[in-house]
Amino acid sequence: MKRQRNVKIVATLGPASDTYEMIRALHEAGVDVFRLNMSHGTQDEIRQKHEIIRQVEQDLDSPIAILADLQGPKLRVGKFAGGAHDLDVGASFRMDLDTADGDATRVCLPHPEIFAALRPGVSLLVNDGKIRLKVEKCGPDFAECTVIAGGTISNHKGVNVPDVELPLAALSDKDRSDLEFACALGVDWLALSFVQRVQDVAEARDLVKGRAAIMCKIEKPKAVERFDDILAVSDGIMVARGDLGVELPVQAVPPIQKRLVRRCRAAAKPVIVATQMLESMIESPMPTRAEVSDVATAIYEGSDAVMLSAESAAGRFPVQAVQTMDRVAIEVEADPTYAQIIAASRNVKGTSVADGIVAAAREIAETTDIKAICCFTQSGTTALLTARERPGVPIIAMTSQRGTARRLALSWGCTCVMTVELQRFKGAVVNAARAARAGGFATETDQIVITAGVPFNVPGTTNILRVAPCDERLIYRTDPE
Repeated sequence: MKRQRNVKIVATLGPASDTYEMIRALHEAGVDVFRLNMSHGTQDEIRQKHEIIRQVEQDLDSPIAILADLQGPKLRVGKFAGGAHDLDVGASFRMDLDTADGDATRVCLPHPEIFAALRPGVSLLVNDGKIRLKVEKCGPDFAECTVIAGGTISNHKGVNVPDVELPLAALSDKDRSDLEFACALGVDWLALSFVQRVQDVAEARDLVKGRAAIMCKIEKPKAVERFDDILAVSDGIMVARGDLGVELPVQAVPPIQKRLVRRCRAAAKPVIVATQMLESMIESPMPTRAEVSDVATAIYEGSDAVMLSAESAAGRFPVQAVQTMDRVAIEVEADPTYAQIIAASRNVKGTSVADGIVAAAREIAETTDIKAICCFTQSGTTALLTARERPGVPIIAMTSQRGTARRLALSWGCTCVMTVELQRFKGAVVNAARAARAGGFATETDQIVITAGVPFNVPGTTNILRVAPCDERLIYRTDPE
């Protein structure tokens, strides 16, 4: 399905978007990737959504990526007598392992691993940071705190510990079960929550066994500190601004977002900017001006994708939210300033033959009358390298691998087309010309750039660049067997 933009749209499915009609409407409105949130719903409900997406994909003959987002460890306080209590600034408050109902002076925190990592002076954040506690004294089963920012604390509110690295694996028992379920189902991307270290990614990769690409959610300060190492072992990145904004000063999040997006692009790995992008559209058919500006900023920065969460999962206007993102993206990418920013931020220091081929393809396409770059790819690497260049013409990713086509639905500018396995370069040229014409990217009088590798069907062999006409008669007349 040809889009009028390069940036991709990710939409979370939920109660507001769990029927065939709605999922199809969302895809037709602009959704390229559907996110299945493993924190909500049973595995049977997730399976039903997966089946519907694949049916829509088949009916529209349009590769769709499915992203399963693992919940990660959830750190929460226990219950309170009466359900809730108010904490005043300056008051003392204790967290411990006692399972008795809490009150205005204490509550159970059933996570001994947190107490093991605490030290005096560390902050504890409750309910998305609305309540802030400072640890004064702590031991293996308690923490005596002072209330720095007060408010109402109630049953099972989440706890964040931003100042220390917690001795917790990124995968809980539930996550391991969900990971195996999602991989067996056939999802394309698996998002890891609570990533703090490279070892968290390595554990997941051992369990995935190549059945899905791994996306790391950057939502912890330690992940920001170790980002380059985490990026090196990831297939993609999600900038999860919600938790980052809780555990770090909110003013630190925008520059972090900008840095991470640029590093992902330099590494040719897709990056999603997520959380609260069109939050007001949960209840309103119109976004705020600030939200539109936020979406536009992520696009100007060169993000591969922008994401809707509750807006599409539980909101009243899911299709309108997608249409808004689509219109914002089209408008931004038509702005001459966008092309200038993208070109100025191109900072590729590749040394491989493939790096040189894709850079040359982009240069040729932008300096001559070329309508598209058509790249043949088995693993998806050539398409990712081409997307890193952010060319000014469409990218048509040709592959015989259905999984590769689906994963590339997340990558900037890539329109994925299935093709048969090819043995000769002439066949590749003919198939590329047909795909360009069929997709409305070019006519018979136009030219396209084709990149491929010989021998065919071997990952990592990109070594040919060809400027070819879209008229098959000219191809057969000029191309040798």
